[in-house]
Amino acid sequence: MTKVLFIGGTGIISSACAPEALGRGMDVTFLNRGSSFRPAPQGARLLAGDIRNPASVHQVLKDEQFDVVVEWVAYTPKHVQTDLELFKGRTNQYIFISSASAYHKPVTSLPITESTPLHNPWWQYSRDKIACEDLLMAAYRSDGFPITIVRPSHTYDKYTLPILGDYTTLERMRQGKKVIIHGDGTSLWTLTHHKDFAKAFTGLLGNPRAIGEAYHITSDESLTWNQIFAMLADALGVSLDAVHMSSEFINAYLPEDGPGLLGDKAHSVIFDNTKIKRLVPDYVASIPFVQGAREMVAWFLQNRDKVTIDQALDQRFEEMIAAYESSLPH
Repeated sequence: MTKVLFIGGTGIISSACAPEALGRGMDVTFLNRGSSFRPAPQGARLLAGDIRNPASVHQVLKDEQFDVVVEWVAYTPKHVQTDLELFKGRTNQYIFISSASAYHKPVTSLPITESTPLHNPWWQYSRDKIACEDLLMAAYRSDGFPITIVRPSHTYDKYTLPILGDYTTLERMRQGKKVIIHGDGTSLWTLTHHKDFAKAFTGLLGNPRAIGEAYHITSDESLTWNQIFAMLADALGVSLDAVHMSSEFINAYLPEDGPGLLGDKAHSVIFDNTKIKRLVPDYVASIPFVQGAREMVAWFLQNRDKVTIDQALDQRFEEMIAAYESSLPH
């Protein structure tokens, strides 16, 4: 039985991977602070610990060994360096969750493969993930530390809307207000349901052919942003009233969202999943976004008392739309 440690384990992606691993007969342990609203699946062992506090991890894990350690919550080289010190000699495979946003932007050629260069001048998050990969690859080459790198792209579950403004924007749609789409809405994007991701990811666990390799895992479906917004509006049963504005304009008003647009979502992406399918031949992403949109909207409508509508952001959207439309020639 493959013995797996998830550091984290109750996030958007990992919350689907743990049940999939358990369903395949693996022994799954979670190491986390227990702070997520997503529950751990039945059958997983839970250990309370903070990976940012190595002493607490040593105390919890003691001398325990694992076939696989999956790091879901490392974002900087400092985080990875801590893991190298904690898990050297303790595991046969260390899987680092990186990001497909690390691929060169703007994309120089499509489709994106795992050999596409890593470079993102706009988004610090992506640059930090690249630095983490570099550190791990150096540890693999110099010391044989058994790494596997996984680069998810935009992966979602029913709680996580893949659009600017999240539930605030969905509520604007419901109320018939205008919503913002970056660019002209025709750039291509790839959205992957977390249950689809889990099917491919679990095939990497304990797989010796994955050591020293990097893989992205995505759907093969490519949609324009106009289509993505339209599917959400259709699921709500409303008409879409969209205002298209440049990512640069959005960045000026929402600098917290600008890097993710300029360094990722503003660019068309199409992924070649040949490499992961060679290793996991039965992997097929079978959940189209039109189904995912219905899941999101159904949950939203049934749980509107549990979601946060950001009134300040809603007002900022009004200001942005007014400023943008007033700048257009009359």
